Amino acid sequence: MPSAPYETECDVLVIGSGAAGLAAAVTAAWHGQKVIVVEKEPVFGGATAWSGGWAWVPRNPLARRAGIEEDIEQPRTYLRNELGAYYNAERVDAFLEACPHMVAFFEKHTALQFADGNGIPDMHGDTPGAAQGGHQVIAAPYDAREVGALLPRLRKTMRETSFMGMPIMAGADLAAFLNMTRSPKALLHVCKRFGRHLYHLVRYGRAMHLVNGVALVARLARSAQDLGVRLQESAPAKRLLVEDGQVRGALVATPQGEQLIRAKAVVLAAGGFPNDNARRRQLFPRDASGHDNLALPPKGCSGDGLRLGESAGGVVATDLKSPVAWAPVSRVPHRDGSVGHFPHIIERGKPGIIGVLANGKRFVNEAHGYYDYVSAMVAAVTQGEEVCSWLVCDHRFLRRYGLGHARPAPLPVWPHVRSGYLKQGATLEQLAQACGIDPAGLCATVSDFNNHARNGQDPAFGRGSTPFNRKQGDPQHKGPNPCVAPIEQGPFYAVKVQPGCFGTFAGLRTDGNARVLDEAGQPIAGLYAAGTDMASVFGGWYPSGGINLGPALTFGYVAGRHIAGAQGYE
Repeated sequence: MPSAPYETECDVLVIGSGAAGLAAAVTAAWHGQKVIVVEKEPVFGGATAWSGGWAWVPRNPLARRAGIEEDIEQPRTYLRNELGAYYNAERVDAFLEACPHMVAFFEKHTALQFADGNGIPDMHGDTPGAAQGGHQVIAAPYDAREVGALLPRLRKTMRETSFMGMPIMAGADLAAFLNMTRSPKALLHVCKRFGRHLYHLVRYGRAMHLVNGVALVARLARSAQDLGVRLQESAPAKRLLVEDGQVRGALVATPQGEQLIRAKAVVLAAGGFPNDNARRRQLFPRDASGHDNLALPPKGCSGDGLRLGESAGGVVATDLKSPVAWAPVSRVPHRDGSVGHFPHIIERGKPGIIGVLANGKRFVNEAHGYYDYVSAMVAAVTQGEEVCSWLVCDHRFLRRYGLGHARPAPLPVWPHVRSGYLKQGATLEQLAQACGIDPAGLCATVSDFNNHARNGQDPAFGRGSTPFNRKQGDPQHKGPNPCVAPIEQGPFYAVKVQPGCFGTFAGLRTDGNARVLDEAGQPIAGLYAAGTDMASVFGGWYPSGGINLGPALTFGYVAGRHIAGAQGYE
């Protein structure tokens, strides 16, 4: 006969340990609450740890300190025009009001410090209200030794987006790696970074200079530890405890046996459903098998929070522009036989590359956002055909910028050709045959593209026409357009790109206080959701980079404050 679960009590139980869950835990604990965080996987960090770490936070204190002042009406106007019928005034206003206070709170009271992304424009510069910059923040780099004994319990950087386990931060760090064969200063920076990383591998067995998503997780985890939050890994939540119509905790499986954690409030932040095949078949377009799209988040992000919320009367919103946060992804075959996934974020806007379908034709402005690229690809491929595209470039481009998981010079190309990750052809016809692309279609497309690209023009799709496009380009390119150059120096290369995702947008319906709503639109007492367990505050649309982590941190902060009964902003 199984033994009864042992009981534990707290004020707040957080299910999930990504940015949303840890933000809720830290905020509630700072406001005097006793908090427990449970994580189903053996490490903390969720999808956040594998992310680029950028958060979209209009009117944030770092921008203001840099002299970038804007009224709340500017981002509100941008979102109203971007989202259209999917604009939810209550939740958008809740986000815009709270997000600058969220940054200020963490800066003032916790180990979470930020660096600015003031030079990053909003994605759609021709939409009214779009900003030229000042909306992005990222966790400041962090010395892993500051985390102490917590370090082995934190998720490491995603294998495919690091170099020998060394994460590379967007901005000056990435620019140095791309320019190391052209600039002595950049080469010196790279040598110092890599030398220090090798020392850390020998001394500690892992990267110790933390950047991007791992830095965000480490700083939040350190803050949680400082505030007395109990962090429990390998502890999946099995069911919610509901008493008299109120959520009052959860039954959790632990290595020591079942644990009943009683709490006055539960926050669901388990990472949405990117790896829930059944719900993907139901909601994702063109995903009949449930695994046709390549999900970037860890396998543990598999819909637990949504199922728990539904069991207590919550409703998953499906009336969104998209249920999924699209990203263009390629499959990476590793030497050990495993297959990883690489998100194509950086190279698509650089001069000298195009994306084509199997017919050899372009279908989108490649320098637009990653969501835009995949959305256009899904729409362009005829029903019944495989949804994929090929990013095509020449030898000059590959050695200058790299192509997906294939790094730029001086790293070798041949391992990626040998593994089949890259397709290669001495001519465009040979490349097309290797990829299964229509040779005549590809040659005609590249010829037309080159005729205009030599003058820095792209009349077909307007590449380089927005501030975001130009930011994605190469400022050192000698041509008139930082996003456009001809493709003409063989051999030629291509990588197959499929629909993938950073996460999901379809989540539990919530109000402006992050409370989960029932079918009648009423809050379920004691139940909150944040991150991708919460339905996208932007209605399933992608107005700018960082729109996953910005709301995740903000509504985690909002939930923690609301549970604690906080009034006003610190």
